[in-house]
Order: sequence, then structure tokens, then C-alpha cells
Amino acid sequence: MSTRPKSSASGGVEALKEASNYLRGALSEQLQADSDHFDEEGKQLLKFHGLYQQNDRDQRKTERRAAKSYSFMLRTRVPGGVLTPEQYLAHDDLAQRYANGTLRITTRQCFQFHGIIKGDLQATIRALNEALITSLGACGDVVRNVACCPAPFQDPIREQIQAITRQISDHLLPRTRAYHELWIDNEKIDLTPPETEVEPIYGKTYLPRKFKIAVAYPGDNCVDVYTQDIGLIAVAYQTQLLGFNVVVGGGMGMNHTKADTFPRLGDLLGFVAPEQVVQVVEAIVTVQRDYGNRSDRKHARMKYLLHEWGVDRFRAEVEGRLGWSLQSPAPMPPLENELHHGWNAQGDGRWFLGLSIENGRIKDEGEMRLRSGLRAVIETFRPGVRLTPNQDILLTDIAPHDIEPINQVLHQFGIPLPLSLSLVQRNSLACVALPTCGLALAEAERALPEVIDALEVELAQLGLADEPFTVRMTGCPNGCARPYVADLAFVGRSADAYMIFVGGASNGTRLNRPYKDLVKRAQLVDEVRPLLHLFQKRRQPGERFGDFCYRLGIDALQQILDNHDSTEETIHDDLDALVAVKR
Repeated sequence: MSTRPKSSASGGVEALKEASNYLRGALSEQLQADSDHFDEEGKQLLKFHGLYQQNDRDQRKTERRAAKSYSFMLRTRVPGGVLTPEQYLAHDDLAQRYANGTLRITTRQCFQFHGIIKGDLQATIRALNEALITSLGACGDVVRNVACCPAPFQDPIREQIQAITRQISDHLLPRTRAYHELWIDNEKIDLTPPETEVEPIYGKTYLPRKFKIAVAYPGDNCVDVYTQDIGLIAVAYQTQLLGFNVVVGGGMGMNHTKADTFPRLGDLLGFVAPEQVVQVVEAIVTVQRDYGNRSDRKHARMKYLLHEWGVDRFRAEVEGRLGWSLQSPAPMPPLENELHHGWNAQGDGRWFLGLSIENGRIKDEGEMRLRSGLRAVIETFRPGVRLTPNQDILLTDIAPHDIEPINQVLHQFGIPLPLSLSLVQRNSLACVALPTCGLALAEAERALPEVIDALEVELAQLGLADEPFTVRMTGCPNGCARPYVADLAFVGRSADAYMIFVGGASNGTRLNRPYKDLVKRAQLVDEVRPLLHLFQKRRQPGERFGDFCYRLGIDALQQILDNHDSTEETIHDDLDALVAVKR
């Protein structure tokens, strides 16, 4: 196996990982210290254990504090988003006991707790472990939670896909004993030389950067498979799973001030049979381990290795490790981003209910007591629970005679069924951003609802209320809500200002492009309004908003709209001329 020589520029996080004794470092001593936070090295190592050290930026601003008030975000690892009712209730209990009273569904189908204080970390993680939930590898430079289409329709293909998702997750979980020593067993950290312990896949320095894997059902791209480091797209014939088309090198993050950073969609690498998947995934991970950029974390994701090498060289390196060649990609049906909302027959006599959770935040607020209502349903009816990559929740395995009683409980707690919500709200995503994310430049989760309200008015007035298009907002360009494949996206640029992106594909197969920069939050819908008018007047039959912007060309549309303060009719005349020229 060829390996990339260690760069002389390697340092910082790389040196920290190598010297950490497999993620131990000084975490034990700092955990016991009389302090409300960890030092910078501890802060970095905590990520591998599923923890982010944070501070409330609102609190510092309003109370004019010089010192930070620290708390922790804890992320759990839930392969494929599948939870038992007992596991959901355990999360809910801990959110009340140790966190801020809310749960947040992530775009990787797991839960985040916010607001845990240092003294409660061990108790929280130990309680999760008792419910057979881990946070190991939910963050850090390892393979994160493995995502999978969560819809519980009963067919053998879905069952195999879920099983393979769990196999991949288990196989790529870090093997270090540090997690259990520190959080579960409450024993003294083993300080014997690290040579006595082995990470068979990751080694002492783990991966150069975070690594994301998702598995898509045939024709269903709810996982945004092309945005992943590895995407596996199932290929089936009738009820037989033939294998997977393998996609590599996707990723969302970028930096506004560095032109050599960019979002990227994955390349088709080849086709593999179901029994080959784990072996192929490991080979790809080890190529990134050995050749990924360890001297510059802004270029450490595998997408930059694919960009540098090209897919042919990358494939040759993977095949060299396998000792055999991948098959050519197989034909597959068109993809669609399915939300799995509403009541659906599972195919086994039972039903599941997909609920839309605004920005993934499960909380009680005003008349909508979402957290209490979900708890009441799950305690009473004991459905299975599945989290979706679109920050929603599915309640599964429900008997037909329980459908109406569940509807009544939801109504009692003010929880709407998805069909009563606008399509634009149901198709929206936001990252957490302020006040706890240290990378946030602007609001996202707290700002998007107001933007969606304004968009609902515009779309209704234009007769577009039934038009499905994806809207996503992030507080910074790192892209946690996968904004760069959306029809319309708002990406934090500076305090209360955003870059607007348009022209992505709602099925996640095309990147969007920048349309306007440094737009204040209050003007976001004003800036989008002219495009919506043009779309309503000049779309082709069945054409979606992102496809319309892409077809006509964003640069040309921007020029027309920037140069005209005149009547809508004049703008449309110029658009007709533009279309004629393009033809």
C-alpha cells in the first residue's frame, strides 16, 4: 500500500491527534479539574467523543461579559436514523435533565443536545450508553453517522440497505478504549504506551478531516447522496438488490474569502455487489487517510483529493488496494428528494407518519407543544422512531386503529400534520448557527421561519403555493444544511448579511450558483421576488424554479434584473430577447 509522506507543514490538530494516545490526551485530568471548560487541545479531542465546547454569544453580548459562559453540544450516533421508542424517550429525558429542554434533529439523522454543562457530561453520556446509544465518532476526523433512507416501507431491498448501513457504521467506528474509560467506566485513563492499542483503519492520526457516507434507495435521494464523501446508490431489479453505484468526492463546505475552496458533487466511481460494499468503503476511506491533505485543513476533505487527482487515478488507487476492478456504473432511475411526510401504509398492515419538524428543533413553544406531544404519542402508542436527513421524524409500525387516536393527541398539543403546512416550509432546512455555533457569521435556524413566512405570501400571490422547491439557510459557508444543492439558498456572509444562491436541483444532482452578495436579512425576499415573477411568467411546463434559473443562465438573469427599474412588462420583453439569443 502506498502512503502519503507526512508533510513538514503538518502540525496543530494533526500533531495533537498523534500525541493523544488514541484520543485520550489530558481529557481525564481536565474533566476532573475545577473549571467549566477544557483547554484548546481538549476542545479538539472532545469532538471525536461527540462533543463541541460552545459559549452563548447572545449572553456575552446582552450581559456585556468579558468571560465566556461555556456549555457543550453533544451529538449522538444513530445509523440510518433508527431508534426504538425507549431510545427516543431516553433522549427526551436527558434533554430535560441535563440540556436546554430541546432536541435537535441533524441533517445526518441523529440528535444534538445543547446547553449541557461540564459537570453533567459523564452522567449524560453514561445514560445514553445504557440506552444503547453512543456519541463516539459523531464528530471529529472520522466517519460520521452513516445516513440512509429511513422510510420503513416493507420490502427486502430497504431491509438490506438498513443492514448494510449498520455494517458500515460498526466497521468504521473508532476502536479506541478511551471513550468507555472516560465517560462510561469512570476508571483512570490507561496511560500505557499507545503501541498496546491499535486503530486498524484510522491509525494514530485518524482521518485528515470529517468523512460522510450515505446510502440512497433506488430513485430516492432524501440523503443528498452526491454531497457525501461516499454515496451509495442502490440498484435493484424488482425485489432483488443488485448492488450499489458508488459516488465519491462530494462535500459542501467552502470559505467566502478563499476561491480555492468550493462545494463539489461526487463522481461515479463504479458498481459493487452488496457483499463487496464494506470492503470497498474501507478501501476508499484508507485512500483518503493516506493521501488526504494533512497540512491544510481547509483542503483536507476528500473532495479536494478527487479534484486534484481526477476520478480515474482515484479509482486506480482504490482498485489497487482491493486487488480487483470495480464494475462500470449500472443504469438507475431518476432521483427525487422524497420527504416521506404524512400517513403512509408500510405494506405490512401497519402505517407510519412522517411529521415536518421546522429546522429539526423539537421544543414546546406557545400553543405548539411539539416535544410534549411527541412524548405523549411515543409513551402511549410505542411506535418506532426514525430521523430523516431533512430534519424530520417518522413514527413507524403503527396499527390502523391507532391512526385516529394519534391524530387527536397531535391536535391536542397543537402539532400540525404536514399537509396543513406550506410546501416551501416543508422543503426548508437550516443549520443551528447563532447563538452557540462558533463559526456562525449570521443567523439561520432563528431567522429562516420569518423568511419562509414572507416567501409563503409571495408564492401564494403568484399562484405558486403548490410549487415544490428547496430553500436552505446556513449561518456560514460550511454548508451544514447542504445549501449548495438547493433551488434557493441563503448563506451567512457577515453579521445579518447573506449570499443568495439559486439554480440548484431540488433532487440534489446539481450545484447552485451565487446570485446576490451581502444582502441584509430584511431584503432577502425582496431580492428573490423578481426571479419568482419571471419564473411564474416564463417557466416551461413542469419546470422547477432551480431548473428555470439554470436554463436561462444566472449571470444573464442578474444583468437583466439589475439594469431595469422599469415595469415588469419591460423586463419580460428583455427576457424574451435573451431567450431568443440563447436559442
